[in-house]
Amino acid sequence: MARADDDSWDLANSVGATATMVAAARAAASRRHHIIVNDPFAEPLVRAVGVELFVRLAAGELDDVDAAGNLGFPRMIDTFAARAKYFDDFFAEAGSMGVQQFVILASGLDCRPYRLPWPGRSRVFEIDQPEVIEFKTSTLRALGVTADVEHRTVGIDLRDEWPAALLAAGFDVEQPTAWLAEGLLIGFLPQEAEVRLLDDIIGLSDSGSWLAADYGQVAGRSVADQQAAQRMTDSWRELGLDMDIAGLTYPGEHTDVAAHLWANRWNTITSDLAELFSAAGLAPLGDAGRSGPAKSIGFVRASSG
Repeated sequence: MARADDDSWDLANSVGATATMVAAARAAASRRHHIIVNDPFAEPLVRAVGVELFVRLAAGELDDVDAAGNLGFPRMIDTFAARAKYFDDFFAEAGSMGVQQFVILASGLDCRPYRLPWPGRSRVFEIDQPEVIEFKTSTLRALGVTADVEHRTVGIDLRDEWPAALLAAGFDVEQPTAWLAEGLLIGFLPQEAEVRLLDDIIGLSDSGSWLAADYGQVAGRSVADQQAAQRMTDSWRELGLDMDIAGLTYPGEHTDVAAHLWANRWNTITSDLAELFSAAGLAPLGDAGRSGPAKSIGFVRASSG
């Protein structure tokens, strides 16, 4: 089913299920001898959502399937582990530079408020749909998990007036902020919403603020991209999950996030997936990295003047 401007989802279907997939990959990566990311909360959350394929992935039952490239794109577990490390390191660097206000956009099953060390007096906001926020916080609360940082949740769709909701939750526009948009600006919003989101971030950011994001389109418009998305759909269907990958994203042009930030006088550093693998100490993807949904995704870290 094609995306619509007023559609909705939960963590078991549509675009919401991608958050569960990524959490399952983090859980699988956390089991490995060479630990790139350690997320002890990912597997319990995935089990609570209850999508069988992702429960099996989180439990480490599909490592061989992933190694063979049969989860839809090459080395999916390593890909999301390397991405998680890239953004974890971004928050650590921003904190080391004195930033104490952090915002996680479309947080999904992200557990950084609970698993990362935070500088003293830090305040972490996370924004997602109300049902997603409630599910995660209530599930972790039932497990006795609490955040060791001032943690404020904002339940709102990012296509709505989220800046007002963030301000109402206590966001301070006079403090530098580190913003994270992980897995959001890769086709899951229409282009006009992407631009509006970036402009809202820029408008809310005091001097010395930071932003990290991945961007591009996980299911591009070319014949090759559409074929790759179909292969991923077919792979998931064979494993018991019927989900149209191409249908999760909005068609048409999408925003070059790094270029947009540069045009607004933010300093930018861009990376590709191969560089993330290298930084994480992972074996190169090689030819496999030049095919599949991940090939069109870029990564950026940016800072305001």
